[in-house]
Amino acid sequence: MKIKVSELFYSAQGEGRFVGVPSVFLRTFGCNFTCSGFGCAPGEKSTEADEVAKNVHMYKDFLSLPLVNTGCDSYASWHPAFKDLSPTKDTKELVDDILALTPKRKWVQDNGNGVHLVITGGEPLLGWQRAYEELLSHERMQDLRNITFETNGTQTLQNKFIDYLLNWSDIAGNEVTFSVSPKLSASGEAWDEAIRPEIVRMYQDYGFTYLKFVVETEQHFAEVDRAVAQYRAVGFNGPVYVMPQGGVVTPYAQNRVRVADWALTKGYNYSPRLHVDLWGNGWGK
Repeated sequence: MKIKVSELFYSAQGEGRFVGVPSVFLRTFGCNFTCSGFGCAPGEKSTEADEVAKNVHMYKDFLSLPLVNTGCDSYASWHPAFKDLSPTKDTKELVDDILALTPKRKWVQDNGNGVHLVITGGEPLLGWQRAYEELLSHERMQDLRNITFETNGTQTLQNKFIDYLLNWSDIAGNEVTFSVSPKLSASGEAWDEAIRPEIVRMYQDYGFTYLKFVVETEQHFAEVDRAVAQYRAVGFNGPVYVMPQGGVVTPYAQNRVRVADWALTKGYNYSPRLHVDLWGNGWGK
């Protein structure tokens, strides 16, 4: 089977539970949301991705694309104008490319520390679940111990994929994590489509699951409380992280202390954006 890959890189995890952990990031193409409201006034939509799309012929690959200040910061992983910049790779080729990024081409290093695999998007659970089974079953992936799916929490898991995850997790030392980033009103997405508690509740039956909200204003703070109450009502019992909005350095720096202070007053976990702290915002980090 094949997977359409927008981006593949090696870095430290920048958000949530495993901040700082060395990981290979596999970004798949395709998403059910556009999140065009980020960074915009309420009710407005970003057009930056569409403007870049008008000159798509100028860009040879994902890494050559410009960053945007509003809308989805990974716009090229779902916008149809950029689909040809995301090559389709079969399992063997993708395994080779993934392991080429790890130190010494292996998951467990000589010091005993393990490299994680983070599957992100776009929305990675949208259309590639069967392909992940084939990818993770490859003989050169058998020493991998930690997989994280970075998801918006709206996609159900297919029965065969559930069976595979349960069997994979039964292997001693293996762990599946669902890092769920529900989209609040700042994203521009409709609440009832973005907040799907019953689906996220299902995730925690098959892996460690936590929520991670992007916040900036007092309205967003109130929305986190509202959303968390809905998730708790259906039996979700995982931890909750909040992190500041801002894909570029200046807005993020201005907002992070206020978000951290609010998280402390509410008893939520604070997550930094480590990539922005260390390297600024950009592709491949």
